[in-house]
Amino acid sequence: MAPGNRLTHGPRDILLSLLALLLIVGTPLLLTRACTFSPGAPQADPASAPRVDVTAGLSRAQAPFRVRVPSVPAAWQGNSYSSGRVDPNGRVVRAGWLTPEHFIQLSQSDAELTDLVAAEVGTLGLAKEAVTVDGTQWTVFPGRRDELAWVADVSGVRLLITGNATDADFRLLAAAATG
Repeated sequence: MAPGNRLTHGPRDILLSLLALLLIVGTPLLLTRACTFSPGAPQADPASAPRVDVTAGLSRAQAPFRVRVPSVPAAWQGNSYSSGRVDPNGRVVRAGWLTPEHFIQLSQSDAELTDLVAAEVGTLGLAKEAVTVDGTQWTVFPGRRDELAWVADVSGVRLLITGNATDADFRLLAAAATG
């Protein structure tokens, strides 16, 4: 049988081809529930977020500097703890919490300011402003997406707070970390 002229194929043929592809791809997805449809903004369920004992992690941290263990509100859920290197020769200890509506992270390090901010935020933007909390001056840098990064040096340790939490939450963690 000779192939037909492609110029004679019309919108009906394209629609039938698309329906056939949709059935081929859609059937396995529907049967395995590997895909969901949820219009609007993404929704996060705090109950499904990992729970981490941040206080215990910070208390056990092995670092060449004194690791601070801030006392945060009971409504904040610890959800991350890690430590690692900051190139070229620094160390960092990180702890993260979910506040009732946002997230916030405290990083503690002996790294240089530019190295720490670049490693934790992904880039080193120009400082936006300075904020003073309980006598400690914090330099505010732009962060990822709509986040901010507050940085302060306290007793030989560089502290960096980042996240999308409110200004009040930033101030609360800053006071807890320096107190």
